[in-house]
Formats: sequence, C-alpha cells, structure tokens
Amino acid sequence: MKAEDLTCFIPVGGMAKRLRPLTYDISKPCVRFMNRALIEFPILALASQGVRNFILGEQGYTNYTNLFDQFGDGTGFSAKYGINPRIHIMHQPNVDDLGSADSYRINVEYYNIEGPVIVVQGDNIFDINLEDLIKWHEKKGALMTIALFRTKNVEEYGVAAVDDDMRIKKFVEKPAPEKAPSNLINAGIYLLAPEVRKLVGCDEVKKILDERKRLDFGYDLIPYLVDKGFPIYGYEISVWYDVGNPKEYLRAMVEILKGSIEIKMPERVIQLDRKVWIQEYGDESDKIKNDVLRKYRDGKIIVEGAALIGKHTRIGERTVIRDSCIDNYCIIGKNVRIERSAIMDAVKIGDNACIMDSIIGRKSIIDSSQNNPTYIGEYSVIGNAVRIREGCKLIGTRVNPYLTIPPGMKYVNKYIEDYKDVVEMAE
Repeated sequence: MKAEDLTCFIPVGGMAKRLRPLTYDISKPCVRFMNRALIEFPILALASQGVRNFILGEQGYTNYTNLFDQFGDGTGFSAKYGINPRIHIMHQPNVDDLGSADSYRINVEYYNIEGPVIVVQGDNIFDINLEDLIKWHEKKGALMTIALFRTKNVEEYGVAAVDDDMRIKKFVEKPAPEKAPSNLINAGIYLLAPEVRKLVGCDEVKKILDERKRLDFGYDLIPYLVDKGFPIYGYEISVWYDVGNPKEYLRAMVEILKGSIEIKMPERVIQLDRKVWIQEYGDESDKIKNDVLRKYRDGKIIVEGAALIGKHTRIGERTVIRDSCIDNYCIIGKNVRIERSAIMDAVKIGDNACIMDSIIGRKSIIDSSQNNPTYIGEYSVIGNAVRIREGCKLIGTRVNPYLTIPPGMKYVNKYIEDYKDVVEMAE
C-alpha cells in the first residue's frame, strides 16, 4: 500500500458552537486560520505526501455550500499549491447522514471506494508521516489504525487503552477524567482497511444505527470494533492541534508560527527574519510590502517573536506585532499593539488600539484613537463585519457578526448576540 492508493475522507458535520461567532454563518473548516481556510492544512498535509483523492462528507446547507464553493473539484487548490498531478475532490451526495461513520458508509458506497481509506478531520492540524503509518498498519495486520495523541486534557475526546503492542483494548468516548483508561486520545485520524466498508453495512452495525439513530466513529463504530475483538491498533503522533475553541486556535497559531510544523505558503513570501514572513502578490502588493519592509528595517515598526503578514496589508509606524497573524488587505494604524492574536482579512484597526490574545473577524473595523484607545483581550472573539467604536474595552467577550458597539462600552466575559445585548450587557 502506498499513499497514492488511499482515498481521504473528511467528515464535516455539526454547528461548531465552541468557535462561535467565527462559525456563526460559515462552516468551521472554512474559518480563516493563518491566512487561509483551516481545512487547507489537513488536505495539504496529505496531498504533499501523494494522496490525490478526497471526499468531503458535508452535512447541512452551510457545510456543503461553503466547501463546494471553496474547493469545487480540487482544480483551484492544486494550482494554488502547485500540486501535480492535481487532487480530485468529491462531495457527499444529497443524502442526510446520522454521524461521521454513517457519512463514511454513504460515501464509500456511492463512489464505490474499494481500496483503503484514511479519515482525517477538517478542523485538525497535524504532522504525520504517511509512509510510516502505512508500514505500521500493515505490520500489525490492522483493520483500523487510529492516530493517538498524549495529553492531560482527555474529557473532550475519545480515550484509548492499549497493550504493549499498541493494540487498543478499550475505547471510551469523552469520559470523565477520573474514568479515563489512559491519557492517549483519539486524534481523529483513521487508516481503514477495505474490509471496514463491508463491516459498516453488516446487520449488527445496521442494528446500532437503527437503535441509536446515530453511527459515529468515536461513540459507536470504534467501541463496537474493539469490543468484537477486531485488530484495532494505535499509532502515537507527537504534533496535533484541535482548533476547537478560541484558546486552542491561538495556541496552535503561535506554535505553528514558531515552527512546530513546517508550513507551505500558497503565494510568494519574503522572510524578514527566521520566523517572520510577509506574503506578496503583484505589483501593487509589492509596493505595500516594500513599505512594510522599509519600516521594519528602519525600526519604525517592531515585530517580536513570530509573525505572518498578508499581502496588501498596510502597517502604521510605531506599531508592535508579536506572535500574531495579520491577514490580507488589512489596514493597521499607528502605535497599535497586537500580541498573540489573529487579525483576519480586510480588517481596519485604528491608532493606539491594543489587541491581546484575541481573534478579529473578517472585514471588521476597530476604531481607536490616541485620546480614546480601544482594548480587546483575554480570548475575545469579534465576528465578521463588526464595528467597535473607539474607547471600548472588551475582555473575554464574543461579538456576533454585523453588530456595532457604541463608543466607550466595556464588556467582561460576555457573549453579545444581538443589539439588545449591546446595551444590556455593558458594564
């Protein structure tokens, strides 16, 4: 078996509430992360190792339309990253599924996938050697090999107990910490032998689906296969991120910027320092990039730690950027401080603003001035197309898209969902 023989299946379901308001009206895998759609990371990780066929198992209107419009059949993605021969992306037929394993069943039957399948998640970022994984899978004679990641925080994931040979003896989905059988969690990466296709259609699995009205990998299929004694093995990986909430989003971003995973840029980049990059594209972008370069070299803007700065992004003098991503077409004013934060594309930030450990959604405007500076911090998340007037202070606060926050407002640990909340939740 080689990577070229694999079909990659990516289930995409659910509402992704933990990452709201970024997922208020967009599929989670399409949320911007390090100046591109989040799902581009797992697709690129596999495509760069030879996988060419992908199936997106979308459930629901938003997931389907966002991903179909973003990727189509994979031609544009292949051109963007110079992948040749190109990848082929297929989408779930217009059939409602009852969970991730049911989506797998529907798609492998519809597209008649007879070979091995690798399952990954569209909101995970990982570093995995496919050649090594395949060798491990074949050496063990596994029906399914599950990538496992060691962590102290097990309660949000499936947890596996393994023997000395890494065979999984017990699997529990989202146990209480005191009941977890180990600290090895399910990383959502499964290498499946062709026989799994037959098993998900067998009478016993159909009965599970009928009784539970659900067939999920973690809750249903994996525990069933383990309990029945099928050869299910673990394969430990050391770098894995679940971009499931704002804190984990920013932690993953900073660690990747600092080099935990080698990232491939879709456009030309200038590397200012060991971990500072500026993207560029076209003549006008070059002019703006050169202005940023000049200010950086003259000490008129300061970049500390690691940073990724998008194309067509303007940055004012005396601005400090530390361990942050600033996306394309942004306008950053003078004397702004941005630390451990993600500024998505087409954002405007006024003079003297301070953004700390926060995420600013696309096309938002953060008004600020020397006399009335705005502060946003402590894992605040500002949705798309929000306007925050000058002098505001948001601490640990989330704001739904399209809202306007009046001048001088203060919020601490609030979720502002509508205009009524704008007034009632202010301190």
